[in-house]
Amino acid sequence: MSIRLKLLLSYAAMLIIPLVMMIITAMLLLVVFRGDFQSIRDQLSSGVGMFENQNVEHTFKEMVRTSQKNPSILADLTYIADIDQELQASNSKLVIRRDNTLIYTSPTLIDSEVLQQLPVFKQHDHPERGSAKRFGKELLEINSFDFYFADQQPGSVFIITTVNPLVNFIQKFFPILFVTLLIILILTHTLLTYFVSKSIISPLKKLKNAMKRMQAGDLDFPVQITSTDEIGQLSIAFEQMRKQLQESIQTQVQYEDNRKELISNISHDIRTPLTAIRGYVDGLGDGIADTADKRQKYIEIISSKAEEMDHLIDELFLYSKLDLKRIPFNFEIVNFASFLADWSDELDFELSKKGVHFKSDVTIHEMTLVSIDRDKMRRVFSNIMDNCLKYMNKTEKYITLQAKITGASVVIAITDNGAGMDADALPHIFDRFYRADPSRNSNSGGSGLGLAISKQMIEGHGGTIRASSKKEEWTCITINLPQKRDKDGGKE
Repeated sequence: MSIRLKLLLSYAAMLIIPLVMMIITAMLLLVVFRGDFQSIRDQLSSGVGMFENQNVEHTFKEMVRTSQKNPSILADLTYIADIDQELQASNSKLVIRRDNTLIYTSPTLIDSEVLQQLPVFKQHDHPERGSAKRFGKELLEINSFDFYFADQQPGSVFIITTVNPLVNFIQKFFPILFVTLLIILILTHTLLTYFVSKSIISPLKKLKNAMKRMQAGDLDFPVQITSTDEIGQLSIAFEQMRKQLQESIQTQVQYEDNRKELISNISHDIRTPLTAIRGYVDGLGDGIADTADKRQKYIEIISSKAEEMDHLIDELFLYSKLDLKRIPFNFEIVNFASFLADWSDELDFELSKKGVHFKSDVTIHEMTLVSIDRDKMRRVFSNIMDNCLKYMNKTEKYITLQAKITGASVVIAITDNGAGMDADALPHIFDRFYRADPSRNSNSGGSGLGLAISKQMIEGHGGTIRASSKKEEWTCITINLPQKRDKDGGKE
């Protein structure tokens, strides 16, 4: 649920809940006051308005003043009948008592039980207002005042008004309703504000604490996501940012470790031929090479070591440019069967001079098209062949080239019967400077960059390269290349 919807619902609840609670409270008070709702409907059906008794109030005050100035007129039945007629228009009736005798009774009150319960003469200084009481099906209010007639006989005037039960209820219970409504409003607003603000502020506090931990360098903690609203989405984004930052730092640390390892490996691989060069140079300088043949041999060794260093630097430079993706690939769509056939013929000629039996088994269709950079693909095959020859330890040496179509890819497998590799070495042979020989003997192990460069170039073609091997029996390098790619290396 979104924050906007939460706020809208809370605002609606702040209006609806107090209103419903007030209605329920009023209905409960009505039940207590009236006992049932049928009588209320009966009274309301009489059509008496809530404010029509103002005329009764005015007439009542006039009669009080008349009793004080001219009490004898209250014995005039004609005058009294006129007053009673006016009161009946406001749903009220008039009763006048002299001594203990009713000298006038409104016609609608004859035989009414209310006449038996009129207040006794008390001679108050002010009129007496009675509370509403039920007489039969009617709710009546008796207002009265006492006075003395001209002959000093006690008299009483009673105005009996039919009360609207709703008006009476409001008048009687308004303070209770007001206080109840006030309490309900305060509780509703307080509770809703608390829970809504908690649902918003609590996740924000968690994010704030998470930011403080990140600021302190602590990234090893997950941000708990407890909702799907805007704050929940913010938490998701924050968690993604934390993971990316953590991965970035880990990658940076890994790069730094790799850089240190690279420097260490370069230093080792360069120091080996450099040490040999210095040794032979010193030998020449000290006169150890005292014959022309020895001097020539020393010079040839120095030249060989210099070429070895030059080759190592070239490969390192090439790998670095490939790693930074700064070497362009000149892709062209070629007939891959013809490409492999030409390369196989060259390879057969070169390997036969080294006493290696070469066999080619290309089963791909003659019109199979693959987008490649010819020079870089030849460099890949050359690096693999060099690796095969370096670790060839058998008397009878065999290298096999196989090519076939698998799905949308061309699969090339180069297999030798050399020394093979341990299973724990296979995952690392495409890492830079890795050699299966822990002694890092450059005479047999090379620079350690050949297969790493091959992997970079194959990946630049959108393909994959992997190795499989069995110790002391064989090693197989498998290359997968997608068929027919455009000149930019993307799929057509």
